[in-house]
Amino acid sequence: MKKRVLIASPVRQKESILAEFLESLERLDTSGLTVDFAFIDDHNDHDLLNKFAEGKDNVRILASHGEDAYLCDETTHHWREDLIWKVATFKNKFIDLALKEEYDFLFLVDSDLYIHPKTLSHLTVLGKDIVAEVFWTKWVPGIQPLPQVWLSDNYRLYHAKRGEELTEEEIRQRSGEFLQQLKIPGTYKVGGLGACTLISRSALARGVSFKEIYNLGLIGEDRHFCVRAAALGLELYADTHYPPYHIYRESELAGLDEYKQQIGVKPAPVHLTPQKGSRITLAMLVRNEADRYLTRVLQHAARYIDAAVILDDASEDNTVEVCRQALQGIPLIIHSNNGPHFHNEIVLRKQLWEMAAGTGPDWILILDADEIFEERAPAVLKELARRPDVYYYSFRLYDMWDESHYREDAYWSAHKWYRPFMVRYIPDFNYTWKETPLHCGRFPVNIDSFKGENSELRIKHLGWLKPEDRLKKYFRYKALDPDSRYGVAEQYQSILDPRPNLLPWRD
Repeated sequence: MKKRVLIASPVRQKESILAEFLESLERLDTSGLTVDFAFIDDHNDHDLLNKFAEGKDNVRILASHGEDAYLCDETTHHWREDLIWKVATFKNKFIDLALKEEYDFLFLVDSDLYIHPKTLSHLTVLGKDIVAEVFWTKWVPGIQPLPQVWLSDNYRLYHAKRGEELTEEEIRQRSGEFLQQLKIPGTYKVGGLGACTLISRSALARGVSFKEIYNLGLIGEDRHFCVRAAALGLELYADTHYPPYHIYRESELAGLDEYKQQIGVKPAPVHLTPQKGSRITLAMLVRNEADRYLTRVLQHAARYIDAAVILDDASEDNTVEVCRQALQGIPLIIHSNNGPHFHNEIVLRKQLWEMAAGTGPDWILILDADEIFEERAPAVLKELARRPDVYYYSFRLYDMWDESHYREDAYWSAHKWYRPFMVRYIPDFNYTWKETPLHCGRFPVNIDSFKGENSELRIKHLGWLKPEDRLKKYFRYKALDPDSRYGVAEQYQSILDPRPNLLPWRD
């Protein structure tokens, strides 16, 4: 007899993100399973859930009573206590439904995930009462991606005996070991989990619940669920075979097509006439960069670019003159704003893009004023630009800790990921942006509609090079997340580590 699974989710979600979540549910492998869906429509301003239910007899949509304000922006998700326990009530309603209708499993999944097709068929055969599929998220911009599972307490990512005192170095080492373990396909015992969780009928019957434990100070309904489950004698497990893609911010939709390609779900291709132009136009946003790395960056770029467009956001130093001196002999357009707009990044990014597009470029290369390609860049970039069938290139960015070393440890591995820096400009294409004041991205969000490739050419990020640079970054993160609610205090502290793990940069 087939096992019966109730897939359930409280939904208050942006239309663009929910559309991807629902698509992933449609693609789930349900071999050997009978699957039903239950959603709580928490005052969405679109009709995607009803459209998902059309023509299906296994979908029920429950209404939510009482509307609350909920802020989800490009920095993080802003949870208040009343919203947390409202969601807890929704999840407990799903537990009651699964018990009443005698489902074999309840699969509780957040509506900002794109689920791997094999997730459900895999989790249901593991024989675990409570198991979550692990995904990774930058809980605040600029930090290392971290998992939604942990080992103990509020969000502790390292093993320690009760009362054991550890040095910061021991904490970093143990945290790194746990994070590294989660990158290896397997199923591991943990102390906390959530967001993509399969619960067996046995666990449901023993009384698991998201109800608040009144004498427990941990924040979040998932933590109360996990504590109660352990108290009931149940063990919690994290599985890492089929991680979903977390669309924590709308801007992260830009990376979803690459994930789909990795798991065998191919997006609809965009058919365009192959392009022939190979001119590279550098586009750069600057503000008060004269005494940092600007001269060095621009002089190197002058060796491979054909033109430059600089948007100066009302600098109060001689940044503009530095640009003119460093780019002598290069066709150059510089515009200085009358007043600064750094508090509204989308305005600046779109302004820079329009300036570059207005020059009729073949390729637009966007670098920040502290980013510089490695020495072999001129020959490589010119060769890449001659490819007629590629529309964007992605590169790896290395956080340089001094002139000859970059940092690599559990919290510092940005160089293991590729991100777009050079895009072929298509005049007739309707480019769209993530319209948020901050963290909107340097490119339009739909550039990955085209064919792109990764390049082994590397970029040095000089922004961490000096101790004073690192100190500024440290205080920024501490101000953004003072209680370490979305990250871990040890990771923030690692910025100031006097003995970081550094690897030699080799040209």
